[in-house]
Amino acid sequence: MAVTITITINDTDEKVLLNDLVSINDWCQAAVSGKVNNSWKRMQSEWTTKLMNDESFTDPIPSNKTDFVTLVTAREDYQTRAERDAAEALG
Repeated sequence: MAVTITITINDTDEKVLLNDLVSINDWCQAAVSGKVNNSWKRMQSEWTTKLMNDESFTDPIPSNKTDFVTLVTAREDYQTRAERDAAEALG
């Protein structure tokens, strides 16, 4: 699943951003890329530890990002951030 995001910036805010940025689009792309990279590092660290501590998991841990994410997100104990927040709210 790929996602396309559209951001609407009013004229005033566009002028404010262009005071500091050469390209609003380039900055947004870089900001999202940075967030993806940081999220990947946290996911990889968290789930590598969980998989290593799971005695029932005996398969090798994938060394590439796509296979790793596929493995983790297919597990019964995997929850997205929204799912974790909802479970926490329920107590």
